[in-house]
Amino acid sequence: MSAISTILAGSVPMVDGKPATEVVDGVSARQLFGDKNRRSGVTFDDLIILPGEISFGCDDVNLKTKVTRNISLALPFVSSPMDTVTESSMAIHMALQGGLGVIHHHMPVDKQAGEVQRVKRYRSGFIIAPYCMSPNQTLSDVDKLKEEKGYTAIPITETGGVGGKLLGILTSRDSDFVENRNTLVRMLMTPAADLVTAKEGCTLEAAQGLLRQSKKGKLLIVNDNFELVSMISRTDLSKNRDYPLATKSLKDQNLCCAAAVPCTLAEKDRVDALVAAGVDVLVLDAKQGDSVDQVDMLKYIREKYGAEVDVIGGNVVTISQVRRLIDAGVDGIRVGMGAGTISTSQIVKAVGRAQLSAVYFTAMIAREHGIPVIADGGISSTGGATKAIAIGASCIMMGSLLAGSKEAPGEYFFQNGTRLKKYRGMDSLDARESFGQPVNDSVQFSHGVSGAVVDKGSVARYIPYLAQSMRHGFQDIGVQSIDGIHNYLVSGKLRFEIRSQAAQKEGGVHDLFSYKKRLFKS
Repeated sequence: MSAISTILAGSVPMVDGKPATEVVDGVSARQLFGDKNRRSGVTFDDLIILPGEISFGCDDVNLKTKVTRNISLALPFVSSPMDTVTESSMAIHMALQGGLGVIHHHMPVDKQAGEVQRVKRYRSGFIIAPYCMSPNQTLSDVDKLKEEKGYTAIPITETGGVGGKLLGILTSRDSDFVENRNTLVRMLMTPAADLVTAKEGCTLEAAQGLLRQSKKGKLLIVNDNFELVSMISRTDLSKNRDYPLATKSLKDQNLCCAAAVPCTLAEKDRVDALVAAGVDVLVLDAKQGDSVDQVDMLKYIREKYGAEVDVIGGNVVTISQVRRLIDAGVDGIRVGMGAGTISTSQIVKAVGRAQLSAVYFTAMIAREHGIPVIADGGISSTGGATKAIAIGASCIMMGSLLAGSKEAPGEYFFQNGTRLKKYRGMDSLDARESFGQPVNDSVQFSHGVSGAVVDKGSVARYIPYLAQSMRHGFQDIGVQSIDGIHNYLVSGKLRFEIRSQAAQKEGGVHDLFSYKKRLFKS
């Protein structure tokens, strides 16, 4: 008898020995990671989340979350403390968009503290560190800077940098039609006497008024010695009027900033300098975070600064590691070992864990103590970000996703007609040598690679794309918030399915002769 005949005859079809009306699609996370399956690691491409009922609009999805037990973010995005990902520019723009930037520690202490201060001093509309030139540079130098950075107005100071006495400004109107590109900047610049300036400490409202009154495109901010402090651009004012999602510090209402520190008491001076600079979060940076050194560093921070600064520990991947860090007093935990795009750690050291398995088990324990988990590594798409959050993470940490953006450190270069930026692992030989840590030829050891990533444009466009993609994913699942998806996870209402290799292929772009990938309208 056919299935249709069976239904028409009044009997109910059976599936796996149960009436079809009682069957639930897929498996819960508890079933997926249960004792029978714990022997196999699960990561991003292995899983797909099954859809639920949609009863709300995409814009009704709220992505607010916690990055530490005390600090909330409007968006669950954190930039990685890598020298090709996060310095002050990235940290500023991550905070403006509602996320958080973690400034890397592969620099002298005073420079890292200075990067933190730039973030903390930032006020919307003010360009704290404009690119400057000296009066004796040439138009060919200007052309190079314009090509690399895209700037059309360049302040001229005695020192060629911020903090030098302001001498003038060079705009495209001054230089575009000059044939001799060896002409000195001082011959063409608009002198300081003809510029509109404002004193350090002026409000954004006052600056806007001066720009409106003068009808100029740039306003230069100087101190009592007429030394350049910052700059305001009319176009930036129109773009930066309001950042309703901006991550603000609870203690000073400036932008929130995090910074990484190595896990050794020899770096106590770095901790002290960063706290003095106003850092909100210290990230203990270690590939394997379950160590006596990390606990000792955490103890030093807690004894000296108490609750003045939050501390994120890691990286870890197991339940026992998480328990030790929680007992030591961390406010947040980074999860992931060897899952990053540029990491070869699992290949070289044979230690680590599949990333979704790591996130699930660590988040399960951390959740009981109110400690957020940050999924760090292996996230190469917005779908991967959604899976990491769905499986228990409160935030995701991004390296390769942000590398190549305008705000990431480094210069663009072209290769085969494609605009690229350098991206490298912090334990690659290339990185170690650039930090003054040459590796002895007889004991070569690294677990990272160097490479390049395609220009992604500005994070001001890229982060909203990531957020909107995640909102659409949540809508399809049928949940309106990160707390909601975690409740679904714990209750078993969130359902998953393991994908075969054929299913993984089917879920991507296939069967086309060629195609062009555009993530968002630039």
